[in-house]
This record gives sequence, C-alpha cells and structure tokens, in this order.
Amino acid sequence: MTAATIIGGVVVGFGTIFLFLGGLGILRLPDVYNRLQAGTKCTTLGAVCTIVGVGIIEPGWLCKAVVVALFVLLTNPISAHALARASYRSAVPLCEGTVVDKCREFGECEEAGSTAETPDVTAGSEP
Repeated sequence: MTAATIIGGVVVGFGTIFLFLGGLGILRLPDVYNRLQAGTKCTTLGAVCTIVGVGIIEPGWLCKAVVVALFVLLTNPISAHALARASYRSAVPLCEGTVVDKCREFGECEEAGSTAETPDVTAGSEP
C-alpha cells in the first residue's frame, strides 16, 4: 500500500462517516427544515470528502474529482436553501419545539402570503 492509498482511504472513510450521520439525521430529526439542514451539511462534507478521497487513491481521476467536488460544494447548499424557502412559503409547519422563526421576524412569510402556524416566541433574539 502506498501513502496515497492510505490517505485516500482515510478521507473516504471520513466522508462515509459524515454521509452516515447525514442519513441518520434525516431519519431522526422532527421537521423538514431540520432534515434539510442535516442532509445538506453532512452530505455536502461527506460527498466532497468521498469524491476527493477517490481522487487521491486514483491520481488519474483527481482533476475530475476536484471538479465534481466543487460542483457539489456549490450546488448542494443552494438547492437546500431553495427547498427550505419553498417549504416555508408553502406553509409547511415548523416543529413544535421551534423557538425562533427568523423568516417571520424579517417579514418573509407576510410577503409570500404564507399561513404557516409558528410559535410567536422570540425569547433570546435581539430587537
């Protein structure tokens, strides 16, 4: 085994752990917004690490792997933001334990005409 194979294997293993944690978060979290957060943050890091790790193991694929990883790094958070915004504007309810609703605080739900039932608790938020 070469050093590149070992380093690549460690990076792929690190990415696999994050992908697993993202999947676990999607199963365990209470509402669509929390699930999007887990799915986006964990799977972005997990996919990028896994793709770059494969590029390290196979040096001929490194350039292509970096391009694909950059594409995932740029598009995954943007698509999750679009999904969360569409969910909020479609009045998908927040979980009952939600304390602060920043979207309502900044007036986004009134602009969209959303009727989302959210708790009106702003404890801990600054005026």
